[in-house]
Amino acid sequence: MPPDLDLADARRVIAAALAEDVGGDDIERGDITSAHVIPAGLRFTGVMQARHDMVVAGLPVAAEAFRAVVPDCRFSPRVEDGAEVGPGTVLAEIEGPARGMLTAERTALNLLQLMSGIATLARTYARRIEGTGCTLLDTRKTIPGLRKLSKYATVCGGARNHRMGLYDGVLIKDNHIAVCGGIGAAVRAAKAAGLPNVEAECDTLDQVAEAVAAGADIVLLDNMGPDMLRRAVAVVAGRAKTEASGGVTLDTIRAIAQTGVDFVSVGRITQSAPAADIGLDWS
Repeated sequence: MPPDLDLADARRVIAAALAEDVGGDDIERGDITSAHVIPAGLRFTGVMQARHDMVVAGLPVAAEAFRAVVPDCRFSPRVEDGAEVGPGTVLAEIEGPARGMLTAERTALNLLQLMSGIATLARTYARRIEGTGCTLLDTRKTIPGLRKLSKYATVCGGARNHRMGLYDGVLIKDNHIAVCGGIGAAVRAAKAAGLPNVEAECDTLDQVAEAVAAGADIVLLDNMGPDMLRRAVAVVAGRAKTEASGGVTLDTIRAIAQTGVDFVSVGRITQSAPAADIGLDWS
């Protein structure tokens, strides 16, 4: 099942997107096309349809976008987030005052298309490593302001969330190591502070050994090929979890997952996912 959606965060994003679209807070007057072309009192009934194979994510967000403009609109989903659908599948039926529904249309579609695109790409990557025992992770490489929605979408697609931000997980990266004076010193400082699940980025096998000796709970194996990953897993020898990251593609992810690493993280699923093509048509 998809994860819980943070509706408060979704409403924040929707409010900002609508204000951007109508040029301020006056939603009714801001859509000058609908206000002057669509007769008052006219109703709009439409269907949202998938135009290609995809994994759906963001239907509750699309519903909130319409309700932000038309609180009493009808939004009836016909599938659930996380569903894999084909072209022509009706995702939702909508109905309400035409002016307001058309004002909200682009915001609703933008968010649904973005999130479904992320979920679709995440599912593609997750499928490539089925049966390996390795878990797909997302990263912090998200569009600013859209992190929670993006990470919700990755889970709909079959990934697992890495840390949500700098506040809820320790990841000691190369610049931390350089400033601190070494990977061992950085790991020991984090452990001494009582921080849980300390993860350290390693570029070499020597760094892997040093990080594990210092008490790292997870070692991030950065830009290592399959042979080096297998050696790194042997060095760790079960004393910490292992995560492969850096330059992972659909062509390379299965070979990486088969090296024995516990996790593989892919920034592309949130950073480079193409938007899904979803239509909203009068019915």
